[in-house]
Amino acid sequence: MGLDDITTKLAKAEVDAGRAAGSVTLIAVSKVQPNDRVRHVLEQGHRCFGENKVQEAAGKWPGFREDFADIDLHLIGPLQTNKARQAVTLFDAIHSVDRPKLARTLARLAQEEGRCPDLFIQVNTGEEDQKAGVLPAQADDFVRECRELDLPVKGLMCIPPIDEEPALHFALLAKIAARNGLEGLSMGMSADFERAVALGATHVRVGSAIFGERVKG
Repeated sequence: MGLDDITTKLAKAEVDAGRAAGSVTLIAVSKVQPNDRVRHVLEQGHRCFGENKVQEAAGKWPGFREDFADIDLHLIGPLQTNKARQAVTLFDAIHSVDRPKLARTLARLAQEEGRCPDLFIQVNTGEEDQKAGVLPAQADDFVRECRELDLPVKGLMCIPPIDEEPALHFALLAKIAARNGLEGLSMGMSADFERAVALGATHVRVGSAIFGERVKG
């Protein structure tokens, strides 16, 4: 596998789903990948990347931004409120808005900084105790709360349980998004992004299939 293989598969998934070419954004998940692997993907022309941790991204991406224009950096992991200011200045999108305290912090920082990344609300579609995200039954109220804070909510994100059919969770996320008038759907990873595209994904998050297995350190 590699970037070319994944972009080819993504293009086919768009066609198979009757979607416009290029309508799905491929987020190359570069967390814990060595810089030489990330640079190689940048040199291939890809510009949209996903990181799980603010601190790791802060040590990696300012340098890459000096060498490559138009990098589009997405935070796809949990965000602690004490890292929110750094995240607002570093990322172009945050996919893990999941609680009122974080929403209020982001709204305050947006006023102070004069900018705010695009935001996705994380929905815990499997209602798993160990996983972040607002519960499906609370999603509508949380979307409303974020909008009342003038936050730029672009869509929803989910990470399905590993032992369940992901399409069920993708369909649930799409249903919640539709009734709230949200177009963005951040869903689908290396093993299931084609099913996510068929169910309306606008952003898919693919890591090891592009970069190779993560380096454990």
